[in-house]
Amino acid sequence: MTDRQHIQVLDPRLANQIAAGEVVERPSSVVKELVENAIDAGSRRIEVELESGGARLIRVRDDGVGIDEEDLPLALSRHATSKIASLDDLEGVASLGFRGEALASISSVSRLELMSNVEDDPTCGWRVVVEGRRMEPRVTPSPHPRGTSVTVRDLFFNTPARRKFLRTEKTEFGHVEEAFRRQALSRLDLGWVLRHNQKTIHQLSPGGDLIGHERRLQALLGKAFLENALHLDIETGGLRLWGWVGLPTHSRAQADQQYFFVNGRVVRDRLVAHAIRQAYRDVLFHGRHPVFVLYLEVDPTVVDVNVHPTKHEVRFRDGRMVHDFLFSSLHRALGEARAGQPGEGAVTEEAPAGESASQVTASAVSEVAESAGRWQQQPMALHGRDESGEQKVTPDRVRAFMEGYRALHPDHEESLLTPQPSAPGAGGNAAEVALAEREASPVAASSAAAMPEEDATKAPPLGYAVAQLHGIYILSQTERGLVVVDMHAAHERIVYERMKTQVHGAAGNEGGLQAQPLLVPVSLAASAAEVATAEAERDAFSRLGVELDVAGPETLLVRQVPTLLVDADVELLVRDMLSDLERYGRSDRLEAHINELLSTMACHGSVRANRQLTTAEMNALLRDMERTERSGQCNHGRPTWTEMSLKELDRLFLRGQ
Repeated sequence: MTDRQHIQVLDPRLANQIAAGEVVERPSSVVKELVENAIDAGSRRIEVELESGGARLIRVRDDGVGIDEEDLPLALSRHATSKIASLDDLEGVASLGFRGEALASISSVSRLELMSNVEDDPTCGWRVVVEGRRMEPRVTPSPHPRGTSVTVRDLFFNTPARRKFLRTEKTEFGHVEEAFRRQALSRLDLGWVLRHNQKTIHQLSPGGDLIGHERRLQALLGKAFLENALHLDIETGGLRLWGWVGLPTHSRAQADQQYFFVNGRVVRDRLVAHAIRQAYRDVLFHGRHPVFVLYLEVDPTVVDVNVHPTKHEVRFRDGRMVHDFLFSSLHRALGEARAGQPGEGAVTEEAPAGESASQVTASAVSEVAESAGRWQQQPMALHGRDESGEQKVTPDRVRAFMEGYRALHPDHEESLLTPQPSAPGAGGNAAEVALAEREASPVAASSAAAMPEEDATKAPPLGYAVAQLHGIYILSQTERGLVVVDMHAAHERIVYERMKTQVHGAAGNEGGLQAQPLLVPVSLAASAAEVATAEAERDAFSRLGVELDVAGPETLLVRQVPTLLVDADVELLVRDMLSDLERYGRSDRLEAHINELLSTMACHGSVRANRQLTTAEMNALLRDMERTERSGQCNHGRPTWTEMSLKELDRLFLRGQ
């Protein structure tokens, strides 16, 4: 029998050490807490200094408002803060730190010293330390510039069990650097310094405008991130989303360049992650992860940041609205990144080596006009060189290129392409698509001319086709250099997007999604929560072509599903939808299943390898790519095209060296 133990008040130091188990996991946790306090103090410059990965020394210095002498003893006490005073303040927290226990917890497992000054006179200032078992603070005068410095030495010196869990110096510093990177990205307007073992690792100037912001991103995430990212700034209904999202062709094997901030606070939220994953679903290669640095600004009263000890998670009052806003904003931004935009075709991952290109003959030039003859002698040269040898594009050279192209192909001004196969759900099925594939011309219809006449001095973004390579690739010359297009992958995306528009409808319009009643309704045993969700979301199911009835307290009946999904596992599909609706406020399971079928059909209905295309057909395909959303990737996330600049081509052949 267990002996009865009396209830007693914990020793203050022991209580703080227990709290430290939640707040202080490793040196990076200390850096995070101290930096957040520095930001809340209104600092313009924050310096972080480390030794031995932070295990021996962590010092955070700021130039903020400082702490008054009489407040210094309370600064290291539990549940003491200047950031909230009432429940109303807690319901609309606008600061990063507010629990009032970080400094107390850190001081209980380290040797902590805090120095601060609220005056502009650097000879003023005070120092506070805590010593002894009762953790009684001792305040003494100490000169210090305006602001605060917190020095943490010998982390976990008095808790050997915790210290044994620390990893190598390199590993711990890696975690600290990542924590520093997050904070530096959270406030692009502040100056930052990171030093390790007396060596400066990062020294970041404040960024007051877009150029300064992008300079910060390049310093912390690399040049490739910035070259392959789209900048967006969208505001509606009290929500503002801005930042940078990586192009689908610039993906990572790990989710290590994903930063999301809510009112300046870095968070990892399931709802946010789900919305972003949905936005990339149609364009990201399997097993890859997108990159992004995004900032969501909302009214502090509609988001609860007090749901996790480390404040990494948040809870939105209207999660569905936030989810839909994030998804629609990112989905639209990625969709508008058409082929031919700068950076869109730049594949940053190493691709398999292709076969060598054969030379393009110019035998057809002999029969063209004199202008085309002159153009042949200097084939499609858009770029001149200035006195320094740098390449430049001139209107005269572009005009000569356009005239020469038309002289070479006078009979192919208009697209010769026939309409694509009809989409299922609009009167067709897979068999009809397969039949249409055999009978139809290889590429989708284009109502516009293969060579638009709007601006005779400017070539289209993807340029003009000059050859077809091994029946697989289209070689096109642009103002910038050479574009290589995977014709099957490109056409697959074009067909897929058009089929989606036919089945689901264009944005803002009713789609053509057809539903089919089930001969025998499917009965589902459901929980009370699932039944309640089904009743509340009846309209959502109906819009997707699903008729779901409540047949009892724990029974649901599926009476109708979309025509395309009559052979799918209806029970599993509906259960997944209910789970999504309960967790995220929306579900895209039906649309995802339908799109998978359309993707397969589009793949079979697209131009195949080794199919010879005419020049007009190749150019029509390029123009369709420029008009089609998400045309930089095929349905499976592979890039549809890539580009080599004239400088890169010159480098290959050692020109100018």
